[in-house]
Amino acid sequence: MTEQKIDEATGVATKGHEWDGIEELDTPLPRWWLWTFYATILFAIGYCIAYPAIPLLHRATSGVLGWSSRGDLAHDMRAADAAGAATRAAIARADIATLDPQSPLMQAAVAGGRAAFKVNCTTCHGAGAAGSKGYPNLNDDDWLWGGDRAAIHQTLVHGIRQPDDAATRLSQMPAFGRDGILKPDEIQDLVSYVRLIARKEPASAGARRGAPLFAANCAICHGADAKGNRQFGAPNLTDAIWLYGGDRDSLTATITNARAGVMPAWGNRLDAATINMLTAYVHSLGGGE
Repeated sequence: MTEQKIDEATGVATKGHEWDGIEELDTPLPRWWLWTFYATILFAIGYCIAYPAIPLLHRATSGVLGWSSRGDLAHDMRAADAAGAATRAAIARADIATLDPQSPLMQAAVAGGRAAFKVNCTTCHGAGAAGSKGYPNLNDDDWLWGGDRAAIHQTLVHGIRQPDDAATRLSQMPAFGRDGILKPDEIQDLVSYVRLIARKEPASAGARRGAPLFAANCAICHGADAKGNRQFGAPNLTDAIWLYGGDRDSLTATITNARAGVMPAWGNRLDAATINMLTAYVHSLGGGE
């Protein structure tokens, strides 16, 4: 056993390590630091006993206090649900079509609908409800089936083209090309006419030939003036709003193969309060009538 060397300047023993003439001292840790360290060890042991802490194969130890972050969240959610239960019940009972837009209940419905929209509707209509190709923009004033609160509520409850709902919104556009109703050159003339009345193309010989084709095949649903018919979900063809696109290629595809978009019937998925809240929120976006 070698004798420890004592540093002359401090009187403290060295560790025997030296780097370029610099020696490491064996200075003891301060008492206050050691007691703090021991206290943290005791605290950690107590925490592991009291709270979930040690990972196991499928879960963590539960702790003797029975606390968990999930349980805490569930408790807070139950408290929030209880606090809003009376309001939700009132919204569920309300006639949302006639509810005063300025009433506190309507304001609560719009706020609740905003949250419900993010959960249920943004996948198709987008976070801002602006939609995309094949999914309607809910901010504008172009509505296939109607944009007042009663119509929006009907659409939400029963959906569009849902085979298991007898009251669903239902219409069917013919596939004029696929089913051989019109020839390819006739479809192009019809495209020219539709783009003419939508002010997308100037008058042409094709558009003139397309006018009688429209009257014979399309006016029954879209109307003689081509402004649409909500009874059939037939869009207005004279404005600049297109669900599937208004360029020649998109219109050719639409006329050739038809379109038949679907929407879930939320009435069998969401409760009455949530349906009313969604109705209020969608109507409040700016395009509601």
